Amino acid sequence: MATDRNTLYYGDNLAILREHIASESVDLVYLDPPFNSNRSYNVLFKDESGKESQAQIAAFDDTWHWGEETERAYNELVTDINGQVGNIIGALRQAIGANQMMAYLVMMAVRLVELHRVLKPTGSLYLHCDPTASHYLKIILDAIFGFGNFRNEITWRRTSNHNDSRRNFANLNDIILYYSKTSDCTFNPQYSPYDDEYAKQNFRFTEPDGRRYASADLRSPNPRPNLTYDYKGYKPHANGWTVSRERMGELDRQGRLIFPSSPDGRIRVKKYLDEMPGVVLGNNWSDIDPVSSQAAERLGYPTQKPLALLERIIAASSNPGDVVLDPFCGCGTAVAAAQKLGRHWIGIDITHLSIALQKYRLKDAFGLEEKKDYAVVGEPEDLSSAQQLAKDDRYQFQWWALSLIKARPLGGDSESKQGKKGADKGIDGVINFIDEAGGKPKRALVQVKSGHVRRGDIGELRGTIERENAAIGIFITLEKPSRDMTAEAAGAGLYHSPGWDKDYPRIQILTIEDLLAGAEVKMPPASITFKKAEKEKDQGAQQSLLDM
Repeated sequence: MATDRNTLYYGDNLAILREHIASESVDLVYLDPPFNSNRSYNVLFKDESGKESQAQIAAFDDTWHWGEETERAYNELVTDINGQVGNIIGALRQAIGANQMMAYLVMMAVRLVELHRVLKPTGSLYLHCDPTASHYLKIILDAIFGFGNFRNEITWRRTSNHNDSRRNFANLNDIILYYSKTSDCTFNPQYSPYDDEYAKQNFRFTEPDGRRYASADLRSPNPRPNLTYDYKGYKPHANGWTVSRERMGELDRQGRLIFPSSPDGRIRVKKYLDEMPGVVLGNNWSDIDPVSSQAAERLGYPTQKPLALLERIIAASSNPGDVVLDPFCGCGTAVAAAQKLGRHWIGIDITHLSIALQKYRLKDAFGLEEKKDYAVVGEPEDLSSAQQLAKDDRYQFQWWALSLIKARPLGGDSESKQGKKGADKGIDGVINFIDEAGGKPKRALVQVKSGHVRRGDIGELRGTIERENAAIGIFITLEKPSRDMTAEAAGAGLYHSPGWDKDYPRIQILTIEDLLAGAEVKMPPASITFKKAEKEKDQGAQQSLLDM
């Protein structure tokens, strides 16, 4: 088993950790799992009505209910893995029962055991959670990591005061539990800027150019005979200077020495405000704002964490070239922060849509290309593996197929799972685009078929396009279309783009085989389905995955 660096994995993180991630190969783990208080936490998008995408909720909904999988994980914890962890889990089940909270704790505990295994002795783990489960998770982490390796309970103020609480104080904070594998952990202190009042009181002097500085003494706190010397006729304190004669001369040449007016006085040194690191950061983080609806970095992911938050964690507990792992990577903020700071990274997620979103983000922000700069494991690469995905899970197949054309998923509600037509009205995905300057958004609607297809399917899509007043209809099929289907699509005519003065087929049929070979939708290029990530500049050198 060898840990791949700069890799996105699709699938259940428990299986991926066990099958792909080597013991003691990771320097830092950050995880932001679905909270028990909101099992739809990892929903990637809301649809146009503002409702959460049921198709994506389905990927998480079953994970946090007590069932056969949870029972197996519970038995594994109490019998096979770690006696202390098993004792804690057993006691918690007796205390709170086999309910959704307990299912959440069991499924988290079995994964936390694996995350402890993959950490290097100098490694650390940051678990982002909310107050509904943080106290239980802390007990479990104490059992896995040892209570002596608990470092901090960090409070991140994620929102400002609001007036929607009627029976309790407003919940404004998230909790981040920070543990290290051993006492010999990597940690780089972080600093926050001095506030204006502190700067005025402690850096009272200014240079002609306005640069603020403090006057600091050069007296050694302890006797230093080797640093006891006269400089330009000025005597040191009895303990000596804090710097060598060579360093004193360098400070003098830089104009940093303050010479006393009296020959009996002592030399002092200028300490500039802009060279000071700031105030050592504590465990109450109120200086990082959440990703607001107007933020430039916002990608449309409801629970997207700010890049600055992940940069702080990664800078504090890893060094350039280290490996950062996020087993619930969502829209990939931890991956993006690791890339920006010159770390290697591993991201795992259970939806193909999440993996697709991260690929777009890596491309837009850093210019990274799949296979050249990083690997993706678990996605179909050929027709046979696509057929297998469709056989295993047709909804995951649907989301993966939509990602091939950057379409946003719709539908997939509980009714359609049962074989009934749900609220999607025959639409599986949508691509929004603006065809002309100042024009209203237009839509290309997408249907995905993993089973048998027929001419009537094209007729139904044509009807849907007309009913929904959409510009283009796209039919993605695992099977090859019949001649009658192709004729039916051609009979739908053309969509004329006023912005580009060009015609595009109104109904387009694309096979999975075509898409894997590089086929694209024929439509105006100004797609706004996904907001592009801002271009980032790497702060540390990164090797291509294929060069390592």
